[in-house]
Amino acid sequence: MPSIPQMSRRTMSRTALGSALLVALVATSGCSWFRKTDDLYAQAPQNRPLEVPPDLDVPAGHGAAAPAGSVTASQAIAAAPGAAPAPATNGATASAATGFMVEGNRDAVFARVDAALAGIDGVEVASRAELLGALDINYMGSNFLVRVSDAQGGSYVSAVDPRGTPANSEASTRLIALLQESLAAAAN
Repeated sequence: MPSIPQMSRRTMSRTALGSALLVALVATSGCSWFRKTDDLYAQAPQNRPLEVPPDLDVPAGHGAAAPAGSVTASQAIAAAPGAAPAPATNGATASAATGFMVEGNRDAVFARVDAALAGIDGVEVASRAELLGALDINYMGSNFLVRVSDAQGGSYVSAVDPRGTPANSEASTRLIALLQESLAAAAN
């Protein structure tokens, strides 16, 4: 029979060997515990999800409120400081259809446009949004907005449809032309 010191030495060596084996096993297989596979990133690069840096998901101004509701491209252009509307490409007809420039600040021009609309036969102003510079118009059976926006060198008066794109119906084209004549006559 082995002596007690030999027995404890044997037990200790078995325990140490078992512990070393366990540590080696954990060290070699445990790496997969930290490796995460995500099927989204295994796809082709153009199909992977977009990674947005943290500073790009906060609006400039840190806490600046985003506009409420939907924003149209024309509203964004009008809101840009010093922005001027894009010029029409096909002559006087296109420029009359989309809008025209008037000297003066937006509020004063809005009041002049409102008064001019009251003098045009067949125009029904359904609602006025002076803060937005928009008048909801019903003219010749067509509904559209007449919008007055700040622009470089004055204000821009235009007709837009409910989606915010330039209105190019016969009624809107005719009304914009009549408004332009009326405002030009009132200025002289």
